[in-house]
Amino acid sequence: MTSSKKTYLFLFQILLFSLLVLKITASPRTQAEALIKWKNTFSFQPSYLASWSLTNINNLCSWTSIVCDSTGTVSEINLSGENITGVLTEFNFTEFATLTRFDLSSNNIDRDIPSAIGSLANLAYLDLSSNFFEGIIPSDIARLTELEYLNLFDNYFNGTVPHQLSNLQKVWYLDLGANLLESPDWSNFSAMPSLQHLSLYGNELHLEFPSFVLNCRNLTYLDLSLNKLSGQIPELVFTNLGKLQYLNLTENQFHGPLSTNISKLSNLVHLRFASNKLSGPIPEDIGLLSDLQLIELFNNSFSGKIPSLGQLKKLRILDLSLNALNSTIPSELGLCTNLTYLALAINQLSGELPLSLSNLIKLSELGLSDNLLSGEISPDLISSWTELVSLQLQNNSFTGKIPPEIGLLTNLNYLYLYNNKLSGPIPSEFGSLINLASLDLSGNQLSGPIPKTLWDLTNLQGLQLFSNNLSGTIPPEIENLASLVTFDGNTNQLYGELPQNISRLPSLKSISLFTNNFSGSIPRDFGKHIQLTYVSFSNNSFSGELPPELCSGFALEDFGDVLDQRLPPPTGQLAEEVMFVVNVALGCTDTTPEGRPSMRFVAQELSAKTQGNHNKLTSCRK
Repeated sequence: MTSSKKTYLFLFQILLFSLLVLKITASPRTQAEALIKWKNTFSFQPSYLASWSLTNINNLCSWTSIVCDSTGTVSEINLSGENITGVLTEFNFTEFATLTRFDLSSNNIDRDIPSAIGSLANLAYLDLSSNFFEGIIPSDIARLTELEYLNLFDNYFNGTVPHQLSNLQKVWYLDLGANLLESPDWSNFSAMPSLQHLSLYGNELHLEFPSFVLNCRNLTYLDLSLNKLSGQIPELVFTNLGKLQYLNLTENQFHGPLSTNISKLSNLVHLRFASNKLSGPIPEDIGLLSDLQLIELFNNSFSGKIPSLGQLKKLRILDLSLNALNSTIPSELGLCTNLTYLALAINQLSGELPLSLSNLIKLSELGLSDNLLSGEISPDLISSWTELVSLQLQNNSFTGKIPPEIGLLTNLNYLYLYNNKLSGPIPSEFGSLINLASLDLSGNQLSGPIPKTLWDLTNLQGLQLFSNNLSGTIPPEIENLASLVTFDGNTNQLYGELPQNISRLPSLKSISLFTNNFSGSIPRDFGKHIQLTYVSFSNNSFSGELPPELCSGFALEDFGDVLDQRLPPPTGQLAEEVMFVVNVALGCTDTTPEGRPSMRFVAQELSAKTQGNHNKLTSCRK
């Protein structure tokens, strides 16, 4: 026998002996001892692992979170979400060559993944997601040739994505999302023919689209969102990846037009390209993707018209907001009868709302704000949208009256109609909107009194009625608005005295009633029971004393800002005016009523200095 043959035989014997030793040492008892040793390194000893003990060492297969194979050795360790605080460097990987499933997801495990993980030769399922692992992803993971499922989502891995991972030819699920990974040289990657689910979401990837992905033809799920990828979206995405059902490229820097070959993604269910720099028209062929349930193209630079989407009977969410679309709203959109969310805000859409939108009876959120839409708001539309939680039509040119059918929308939380050309009274039917949290009708031409029913909306937190032609008084029933945080009725024709109980609104932070016709005194305990941050009563006809808490409670903080030593000191007339304001403010804090300035005095002094504006000093901002 030649010396080389003897050498090979000797090496083979050593290898065989090593395997026999591994087989002998990896017994149920030694595995149990290794698990107990690892458990003892945890900084917190969870009670559910009480079975992991020396007194129970002969019952390994009945231990919590342990599954054994037919030989009695460990095949699965399932510790997901068990609040473990420890490290993997204390885990004896060499004892667990029989392991096929290792799940440590949703714990508090930190530090590196040791290279010894590559010794788990039979591992098919590895989930280390939602922990605190850091450092690089070890290339030794590529030695796990039986691996089919690899999830490292939501950790602190950094460095580049190791190209060796693409050697895992059996892997069908790969999630490296929500880490700090950077782009490698994608040309070193091999195609992964078994790969169906790939997420690289929320990393620091930059430069071009990962080229190896284009040859992963069995992908059904692809998420590259929240990165810094740039360039055009490769044409091969649309021609090679025809099995895709979920495609998410949101929040990158892709630019250029959207390919007309998008129609070849015939299995697509979710299309998410929002917050990029895509431009040009939205391809008409997108309307041929009959399985689509979600389209998000918001925050791009798409222009032209909204494509015909009437064939998308399964569509539930459509968001085209924050673009430069400049057409009318197509009537075919009313054929998408499963829509629950429709957002077309912040475009250049014009014309009237098509009556076909009354078919969208499942809508829960409708956002058409910041366009050039006009015409009246049809009662037929409003009465069909009874599932709405949010209706936002602000910053358009709608005219006519607010339909009383608005009272049918009893699920509404948010109603924004501000900055239109609406006229007539506020319908009393608003009182039926018992779930309303925020109402903004400001910047219109509404007239008449605030309906009494409005004061019954006990869940209302924000009420904006400013810049209208409203008249009448604020009644004592305002006390019902126990949740009210902000009330702005400035620049109307409201009159009368403020009700005494307005000072007892427990949640109120901001109130603005300037430029109305209010008279009488401000309730004496105003500001005493509530933590106000902003008050403005100027340009009214209030009289009497300023409430002491109105000054001492927060107004003096303004003066602290005025006297900030980092600012240049005022001079001339400005200095005189500042001193006047400070003197009045200090007078407000006088402990005796007779020492505090009256409203009449303040008004007279201001009149002399500002030629006519009433009680400006009642405007206080924190």
